[in-house]
Amino acid sequence: MTVQRAQRHILCMKWGTKYGPEYVNRLYAMVRRHLAGDFKFVCLTDDGLGIRPEVTCLPIPPLNLKLAPGQRDGAWKKLTTFEKDLHGLRGTALFLDLDVVIVGSLGAFFEQPGEFLIIHDYARPWRTQRITGNSSVYRFELGAHADVLAQFRAHMDDVQAKFRNEQAYLSDFLHRQGKLQYWPDAWCPSFKYHGIPTWPTNYWREPFVPEDARVMVFHGECNPPDALAGRRNRAFRFIRPARWVAKYWTS
Repeated sequence: MTVQRAQRHILCMKWGTKYGPEYVNRLYAMVRRHLAGDFKFVCLTDDGLGIRPEVTCLPIPPLNLKLAPGQRDGAWKKLTTFEKDLHGLRGTALFLDLDVVIVGSLGAFFEQPGEFLIIHDYARPWRTQRITGNSSVYRFELGAHADVLAQFRAHMDDVQAKFRNEQAYLSDFLHRQGKLQYWPDAWCPSFKYHGIPTWPTNYWREPFVPEDARVMVFHGECNPPDALAGRRNRAFRFIRPARWVAKYWTS
């Protein structure tokens, strides 16, 4: 008897003008190089112009955020990936932020046991003993966690007052249900925390890809083109150009 493998989806999300279509196109190319077999690549977006034809562009479900004047919506829109019926998609979804750089095989992300898997947010002195995940890379069954979104929609003001961002809320909600699990630490290192040589060696050593890394996560102060050019957006924090980015972050 032939055992059918569940449909595999790669999800990403693009809205506004911070990231252009080239980010989606390069993400697709990196996934194609590092994930064997069939998958469907879906970009939830408000503008599919310039996105390569291999990518299925679908609208971001409405969230109707209540924002104060000048307040940014952050990444709360990511919660719409948990719609009970997300455009009729069925199967297993691996969500990837647009600004990650894939440097190793993605196959194990679909094989790792667990109902919901996410990066364990990077340990800093002020984050010890916290359960929060980093939502740059997470995996789930489509439609399986619709209560995450339903709870947010029903109590939007309270949730936004209690939690700093969507990943803190998401982690807390699924942790209380006993469903929150984390990727192996080595798989998704932070460029900022794990890929920059320590001071003062950052002045003569280039940024690097840590051993056993599969997805390099860019958050906070650098994105891939900044890292490639040796730019940081904070004064007195020097890095040399991360030339390794040019090898992986390509279409």
